[in-house]
Amino acid sequence: MALGIDYARQDCSLARALELVGERWTMLIVRDCFFGVRRFGDFQVHLDISKAVLAQRLGALVDAGLLERLRVSEGGRENYVPTAALEGLWPAVFALSYWGEEQTAKPAGKRRRFIHAPCGTDLGPLGMCPECGLAPGPHDIDTDIGPGYDPDTRSDDVSIQLRTRRRLLVPLR
Repeated sequence: MALGIDYARQDCSLARALELVGERWTMLIVRDCFFGVRRFGDFQVHLDISKAVLAQRLGALVDAGLLERLRVSEGGRENYVPTAALEGLWPAVFALSYWGEEQTAKPAGKRRRFIHAPCGTDLGPLGMCPECGLAPGPHDIDTDIGPGYDPDTRSDDVSIQLRTRRRLLVPLR
């Protein structure tokens, strides 16, 4: 029997949020959107996800107003662009990433760094900049690999582009 995708008997904001972003793969798609991935093929290759599942998840994110589908060429190619609603998920994405890093730390250090771009300081556990005391939004955050990053893990174009310091939300290429 297939699992349901809603929490109809849960009158709870967390349950409603999970209905939007709680399915398998969805948060990784959201993460990649913050990293600048916009094209269907780039999501597919970087995530190793089937076309059918990716199409369903992207469609659900568009329907929920978290992504906007924009046609970018005469050939019908589309980009998936984050909306303000998706950008509002940044604190949750950061918190889950930080927690995951703490729980699965490598001896060499963090796999990925999140840096307050104006002052160059790594963000602390609550997404705050310890240097200036701000909680920057994604437009003011750079990401870069950390000392625990393993370059042999992935060699697709997206992974290669994400090996250099770059601003969140800036489209790849």
